[in-house]
Amino acid sequence: MPEPAKPGESRIDPVDAAGFVGAGDHDDRVTSPAAGRLERFLEAGKTAIPPLTLLSAVLFYFGYVSARARYEYFGVDVDTIGLGTQEYIMRSPQPLLTPLLVFAAAGAGSVAVHAVVRKRIRTTSTRRMGRVAQGIGLGTLTAGLVLLFGYAFLGGWRLYGLVTPLLIAAGTTLFRYGSAIRRLLRPPVHRGAVVLGYLVIAVSVFWMTATVAQWSGRGAAMSDAARLDKLPSVILDTKESLFLRSPGLEETKLPPSEGQTFHYRYRRLRLLIHGKDRMFLVPDRWSASDSTIIVPLDGSVRVQFQFQNDRP
Repeated sequence: MPEPAKPGESRIDPVDAAGFVGAGDHDDRVTSPAAGRLERFLEAGKTAIPPLTLLSAVLFYFGYVSARARYEYFGVDVDTIGLGTQEYIMRSPQPLLTPLLVFAAAGAGSVAVHAVVRKRIRTTSTRRMGRVAQGIGLGTLTAGLVLLFGYAFLGGWRLYGLVTPLLIAAGTTLFRYGSAIRRLLRPPVHRGAVVLGYLVIAVSVFWMTATVAQWSGRGAAMSDAARLDKLPSVILDTKESLFLRSPGLEETKLPPSEGQTFHYRYRRLRLLIHGKDRMFLVPDRWSASDSTIIVPLDGSVRVQFQFQNDRP
């Protein structure tokens, strides 16, 4: 039993001291129950899903989304190309670069803001800061949910796939942070709310990144279409006329000769992409009536790649 304080001597109860440390100057040895439960939840997830497998799946998905949007611009279903898992993963850095830079900057800004908040954590404005953050977060989250449930009317908006998850993620983050600030002066909330909040943020970030990946693929396709003459030039020989309708293509009938199996030659074609057992060719100049030609590499055609015209 602790001894009574002597006259002129102030004593602090150990329980109150521990609570004061947890509320203000955070000690690494003092961990809130919610944080401990979250750590156990994350550790369980790491055991169930190996990090490398999860990373590969994420990279594959974003590479696939970007490639699908890119070749869809040329009327090609990416599944017909026959790209492998490694090829999709190698295509993922380009669409992920911008989101990663934005998230890194946002994370650095969050750390700076949190450092400022911690300095004022003992002042009387703590509750007010928490209430303001919760109010702004709740309003932002409500706006995002309105967009989400109004998909039937607003789904055609070009920025819908970016603005909606951005509002949901930002609103949830602000609301959770405001709750965390006020929770320093109150008992912690139920862990279900904590897990649900992080889940909403993760799904929203995933949605935003997928939208950016789709835009990246579309932008790359439009860049290719504006500079088709930069793609590899192809001369195609076929056994029969292809009756191509794209303007600007040159069809030449080859002179007959003994043993000749190819009778038609096509110029002004460019290689869009080389699949597993086929090539996808496009005209060297964009037109609204252009089409993509699928050429199987099975001996039924003869393909030549031209040198670039720039002299070395």
